Amino acid sequence: QVQLVESGGGLVQAGGSLRLSCAASGRTGSNYAMGWFRQAPGKERDFVAAITWSGGNTYYADSVKGRFTLSRDNAKNTVYLQMNSLKPEDTAVYYCAGRYGGPVTARSRYDYWGQGTQVTVSS
Repeated sequence: QVQLVESGGGLVQAGGSLRLSCAASGRTGSNYAMGWFRQAPGKERDFVAAITWSGGNTYYADSVKGRFTLSRDNAKNTVYLQMNSLKPEDTAVYYCAGRYGGPVTARSRYDYWGQGTQVTVSS
């Protein structure tokens, strides 16, 4: 089993920045990919970014490319989502997810989920 705990959400003005963290505990290992998804009210939970646990390769949704950066600290079993130039349309609950194997964009292929953290961007 793997437990994921997100933190770092909050309220920010448009153009501002936030950094989300996701700490993983339990049976992760070197072949454990992490991803971030987000869900706005009344909408589907959409892919945001993903990273390989050991290789450091990252993948982003087109809507966040150039603004969001995903990184990881293996010593702390933690991934970080740095979000810059935030827009009101980035407002959503952000979820951390994990899976064994490579990073993918399909939420159905992730095995573990955090509880979510709210990000609100005011205009």
